[in-house]
Amino acid sequence: MIRELTCIVCPRGCQLKAELDGNGNVLNVEGFTCPRGKQYAIDECTHPMRTITSTVRAANGEPVPVKTNRTVPKELMFDCMKQINQATVAVPAHIGDVVIANILGTGADVVVTANLE
Repeated sequence: MIRELTCIVCPRGCQLKAELDGNGNVLNVEGFTCPRGKQYAIDECTHPMRTITSTVRAANGEPVPVKTNRTVPKELMFDCMKQINQATVAVPAHIGDVVIANILGTGADVVVTANLE
């Protein structure tokens, strides 16, 4: 089976083709221009990961943008969002403030991405 992907590691957007065996193992990757593109294709086919971006409510009711500071397994995105949707952050909030530490045991923290005074 051939899986076609667009690499998102850099702005180049290489068009990748990953050849998979019947068990979902990557046999070959074509179309990458750097080693990161090849690794992206392998990871995306075997264990996709995502950075989550969202908002939480500040104590004053304003939305505050947040994101995970590292990628989390794609299959945990909806469970992560349940926790993020229940979270609030104190004001003032500053870039890098941790809203949820180690969300779902992934090692990723949910952090503030804009200052709110």
